[in-house]
Amino acid sequence: MQIEDIADGIHLVQGSAVNWIIVSDADGVTLIDAGYPGDHADVVASLRAVGHSLDDLRMILVTHAHVDHVGGIPALLERVPVPVRTSFEEARHARREYLQQATPALVARNIWRPGAAAWAAHVLARGGTRAVVVPTATGAADREPLAAPGAPVPFVVAGHTTGHTCYLLAEGKVVVTGDALCTGHMLSRRTGPQLLPAFFDHERDRAVASAETVLAGTGATIALPGHGPSYHGPIADAVAAALGGKPR
Repeated sequence: MQIEDIADGIHLVQGSAVNWIIVSDADGVTLIDAGYPGDHADVVASLRAVGHSLDDLRMILVTHAHVDHVGGIPALLERVPVPVRTSFEEARHARREYLQQATPALVARNIWRPGAAAWAAHVLARGGTRAVVVPTATGAADREPLAAPGAPVPFVVAGHTTGHTCYLLAEGKVVVTGDALCTGHMLSRRTGPQLLPAFFDHERDRAVASAETVLAGTGATIALPGHGPSYHGPIADAVAAALGGKPR
């Protein structure tokens, strides 16, 4: 686990294969995503590492309801029953009214990719095949600041999942991109702005279009991705670099 201090009260935590973000102010802590089920102990440890505890948690936000991003939420809610928010559509996904996630068969068809065997083993070790449901997830209005520490502003960047949600922080200077834009992954041989392999996306064409229009238009200058280190620079440049080298 590595923790990047991004700005006052904003920390990017890089877990063993996926990230989560800690946002804090005088009112407490907002946690954005929570890793795999097996990342629970690391999530708790990361809160302590930045001077907080579970008792300070006020809200959990979800970028999208894939198991590597929501897997740690049920165990957290057992200890601290805080609200879970995301877009209205992604809340349905988190409640498992439907599931948009790469199937074991689809993963098997992509095992030829460099690093895929190690990634698959890691997924199994971290509980990535468990059925994870967040029944209390509720929707939030697009572009409306949330009444949560750090006042995150959610907005939909659809494609990776139908309701995939990004968040603006620090008065729009920082954007949490989830899996709409990453800077590394166990299946990638490079670092820097990039899209995940296409088989992870529910609608690849929509993911590309949303990144190019919605995400690039935010004007943020720091991106906190779901996988890989932070990106510092105009978000439009990051999106252009990612789309220029989009993987299959």
